[in-house]
Amino acid sequence: MSKTEQKNIDKKQTSDNVLSLEREWPLRLAGSIVVLAVIALLAAIILTLKNDLVNKRINESREAFYDWVGSIGFVLNDVVVTGREKTTLKEIENALNLKRGDNVLKINLLELKEKLEKLPWVKEAEVRRSFFPNVININLKEKEVHAVWQISEKFYPLDEDGKIIDADFRATEPVLLIVGAEAPDNMKNLLESLKSGDASYLKRIKVANFISQRRWNLILDDIREGITVKLPEDNIAEAWNKLIKLNETKGILKRKLTIIDLRLPHKVVVKIRKSKKDEVVKLNKSKEQNI
Repeated sequence: MSKTEQKNIDKKQTSDNVLSLEREWPLRLAGSIVVLAVIALLAAIILTLKNDLVNKRINESREAFYDWVGSIGFVLNDVVVTGREKTTLKEIENALNLKRGDNVLKINLLELKEKLEKLPWVKEAEVRRSFFPNVININLKEKEVHAVWQISEKFYPLDEDGKIIDADFRATEPVLLIVGAEAPDNMKNLLESLKSGDASYLKRIKVANFISQRRWNLILDDIREGITVKLPEDNIAEAWNKLIKLNETKGILKRKLTIIDLRLPHKVVVKIRKSKKDEVVKLNKSKEQNI
């Protein structure tokens, strides 16, 4: 018998004598994981309950301390407001709901700030607490009207972002009038594009009309008799700077024009204003033809 045959016989005999046991380690591992998860959950519950109890004790101690300092004179003496022009004191009083004698330490400054910034004219509010005397100091930054939107024969003041200011407004100085559906949503982009040029020209814009919800027509100098500038849908800044350059070199805005069309990239189209003499001649010719 060869050595190879002998090895095969020995291997067979060895395998016949081995008892195969069921593998239990996966079940043991799964069981261990479940036990650890339960332990972790119980630990988390215990810590939560403990922390809640600690927090409760802390809050009770804090309230007791606030009550004590209030009893020895730490109460609200006054509220001082700065930066207020359009917001009325009545609006502020109603929003804050504070009264003299309130515990000054119990006043939540963050809540006061949030309440103030919900008022129509308030853009930002800074609220601070000071002692001796015990005063709540409020500094307001109010919204500025950058334009008035005309739609359906109604007028709405708009802030710099084109958002409607839900408050009564009466202009005390000239303000830009914008017209057209969706004009407020596109106003900020227009103004940012126009700011790329000479700032003095911005003051000459009296009306901005959003045409077909795509592009703008501007009326300069006078709402009724001013020059209408037709801007392209894209590249507003480039077209506006072209107009400024033409005015600086050619004095185009000093000419008797009714329309300056900047919609074509390499061409400027203008329409000349007819003089009263031309209108009289045209009227006379019309009468002669009727006769």
